[in-house]
Amino acid sequence: MSVLAGGFTSTASILVLFILLVIISRTFLI
Repeated sequence: MSVLAGGFTSTASILVLFILLVIISRTFLI
């Protein structure tokens, strides 16, 4: 159970970082 939660948190953090990267790149492109 804890292993599953750890994998979920790592995937969520990677997803958040990816979204932030897209927002930053869009801001610089505009």
